[in-house]
Amino acid sequence: MTSSQTSTGTFTHAQLGTQILLGWSGGHPAGQRDVAFLLTYSLGDGQDGAEAGERAMRTALERSGLQVGGETLDAAELPNLPVKLLVQAGQAVLTLPHFKAQYTVPPEWLAAARAEGTVHGMFATRPWPEAVPGRPVSEELLRSFVCDPEVVATSAHCLLPVRSLG
Repeated sequence: MTSSQTSTGTFTHAQLGTQILLGWSGGHPAGQRDVAFLLTYSLGDGQDGAEAGERAMRTALERSGLQVGGETLDAAELPNLPVKLLVQAGQAVLTLPHFKAQYTVPPEWLAAARAEGTVHGMFATRPWPEAVPGRPVSEELLRSFVCDPEVVATSAHCLLPVRSLG
């Protein structure tokens, strides 16, 4: 097991636990257009428990150049930000230094992402053990998590340009 050193602490990848990528699209609070969203979160099942996992996720996000609890960054304005999104053949592939995941996106998500040219990424430090792979996440459950003021305040937010091959 390797450790990563930062000015804010250390963590092991095992402390992060199972990390999940979940996408949805819907109306943007500032207008009527549809926006594509991607949420990354941990199940809180990492080595040393959920609290250590939350600290590890915060450290991992900050090492990636994301601001936990800060403004929404625009990755298009930060070319050295090591957070990348590739959308190709109905798949969204999100890459961070500590995390890489592929997600099969629904057609409405893809349409919103292409129309806007960006995806709003939300990177939660708070674990979400109720949203496990293989079980559908209801709109109500998703809304209760992503709209929780504590979750919003302890997450990093980033607009990710939609990139594709070719």
